[in-house]
Amino acid sequence: MRIAVCDDEEQYSLQVRKQIDEIYHSLDILTDIYDNGTDLLEHFVKTPYDVVFLDIEMPTMDGITLAKRLRDRSEEVVLIFLTGHVEYALEGYEVNALRYLTKPVRPDKIKEVLDYVLRREQQKRFLWLKTSDGEERISVSEILYLEAQNQNIAIHTQKREYTVRYNIGDYEKELKADGFFRIHRGYLIALGKIKFLGKREVILEDGSSLPVSRTREKALKEALYQYVTEEAV
Repeated sequence: MRIAVCDDEEQYSLQVRKQIDEIYHSLDILTDIYDNGTDLLEHFVKTPYDVVFLDIEMPTMDGITLAKRLRDRSEEVVLIFLTGHVEYALEGYEVNALRYLTKPVRPDKIKEVLDYVLRREQQKRFLWLKTSDGEERISVSEILYLEAQNQNIAIHTQKREYTVRYNIGDYEKELKADGFFRIHRGYLIALGKIKFLGKREVILEDGSSLPVSRTREKALKEALYQYVTEEAV
């Protein structure tokens, strides 16, 4: 896991890095520190971080602005704010911040938040796709739907579309446990991405409207109810 700590006061960045090193003693957890958002953004474009600790009050570029720019570049990065001002919390919801930690940060709070991130990462599922450009790994949680196109499958995510040579029936078996449902012979959708369920159609988070086979309507409603119930537990 790659972690970045961005704070214009070096003492706080060094403190957080030291606590992470002392808690985990792991070569798999690397922590870099930055004293400004510009340098962090530049490095993030080349090699994204998994977790970023951000001071909110920084000169030139404050933590909220920096968080928004990081979120524009990645939906997956975990953002954790370092602050003593809880009034900033509402703005943090705009960038889906995971947590606010009060400075100086206590080691038990760092462990609590990073343990949560590590558990979440361990539960994540990925697909390796063989595309014309080579092999690429994508998170199953990013997938909106899969579409059969003759001998190929188009995998639609919020960011882009991947085309692979595969069988939609095999993907149906492979992704069933991840909350995917075959609504039509040509479409396999992520139940968690449904925004609206209409008569013989579903609308997904990106606005895509897809047809539902008449013979699968009842099963879709049952699968969606079961999925929502399990997610709520």
